[in-house]
Amino acid sequence: MSTTTDTQTPAAVTWCGDAGGYLKLIDQTLLPGELAFADCRSTEQAWVAIERLKVRGAPAIGIAAAYGVLLEFSGDIPGNANEFRERAIEACDYLATSRPTAVNLFWALNRMRKVIAAAADVEPFDGEEALESLLNEARTIHDEDRAMCRAIGIHGSALLTECTGVLTHCNTGGLATSEYGTALSAIFTAQDMGNTLHVYADETRPLLQGARLTTWELMQRQIPVTLICDSMAAQVMREKRVQAVIVGADRIAANGDVANKIGTYSVAVLAKHHGIPFYVAAPSSTFDLSLTDGSKIPIEQRADYEITEGFGRRTAPVGCNVYNPAFDVTPAELITAIVTERGLIHPINRVAVAEHLGVV
Repeated sequence: MSTTTDTQTPAAVTWCGDAGGYLKLIDQTLLPGELAFADCRSTEQAWVAIERLKVRGAPAIGIAAAYGVLLEFSGDIPGNANEFRERAIEACDYLATSRPTAVNLFWALNRMRKVIAAAADVEPFDGEEALESLLNEARTIHDEDRAMCRAIGIHGSALLTECTGVLTHCNTGGLATSEYGTALSAIFTAQDMGNTLHVYADETRPLLQGARLTTWELMQRQIPVTLICDSMAAQVMREKRVQAVIVGADRIAANGDVANKIGTYSVAVLAKHHGIPFYVAAPSSTFDLSLTDGSKIPIEQRADYEITEGFGRRTAPVGCNVYNPAFDVTPAELITAIVTERGLIHPINRVAVAEHLGVV
């Protein structure tokens, strides 16, 4: 693991070198106390980094997994097409087990599977060219996410022109994506255009992504931010400190129901009660049209100790029962608009989603 004292925020996910290189990640479990990097030189190390939240955020997970396929062949060029196909598909299948909810993980790995199939069919087979094709696809996924995040920021910032305060939940900035982020991209872009908003950041229990990561990113960009406990969101809304809520997404069903970090549903209900628009920002790759509605979205259950021994200190009696879903589902009827790189979905329903994605 390496560290840095550079004040410029580096990328959350970086591929170093050629097709035989390695994956470099900001270890987000150490922020904000330490800006350090985890180097992944095997598919197993990439899997652990995803599962243990060293890299997190749906787009960043997908990018890391795409590069993770290459790590199966670290320093070991495949000798024939069958070996290449078998090992590469096995790496995809393995990485797909790291986390169950973020659809970008599976979307990216399915793209890698298509490249694997095409490269294995090339005659005569060339192992170096096959690995180069994998690297090109992973880099394309990375570059596309960067462009999508910038576009989301443009569309999203237009929704915030009349706002002075905005509430966020979890982390949706460059740490969760390739660069500008999704929901935070709207806030970053607003700043670029001369409209610096005051952000109220939910701490996002139990792992405090809002406290540890969102406030850190906003402070890096000198954007005013006030950290609040999740339970304070209603009071902040009642006091009219915020005029909009904008969050990210890990999976969006065909009807517009959204799975996002646990606590998002509560914020949406509160926003509805207070008459505050509730926006979701996500790239089109976050939609899963195979699922008719949010009840079909798999919800990851995480370990008890994240609640009972948060950050190493026991805060609950030994042996107490724990329920720890990592995500919840916000129904489409509570969402004012979904912002993607293509624009807005409003109103939100099955037909509007399909038309927006061009699948009608």
